[in-house]
Amino acid sequence: MKRLHAFIEGRVQGVGFRQWACQAARKLGLSGWVRNLPDGRVEAVAEGDESSVETLENLLSQGPPAAQVTTVTAHTVELTKSEFVGFELRR
Repeated sequence: MKRLHAFIEGRVQGVGFRQWACQAARKLGLSGWVRNLPDGRVEAVAEGDESSVETLENLLSQGPPAAQVTTVTAHTVELTKSEFVGFELRR
């Protein structure tokens, strides 16, 4: 199990990025959350198997069609116990 904590920069607010990321994470069977930050970035935390976490990290660097991702700052850590149930949008 892995946990991803990512900050996504670029044109990522007002383009459906959170909804898109939430849907992608759910399809991958991940748990966690995604939210907009006041400075214009999007923050995401996702937990699950290593392969799915890596897939989501790659997807976050692309974003939905209307987004323009410039930078993804992310780190992953080993996880022994999941903190979340499901994947949710946060405000």
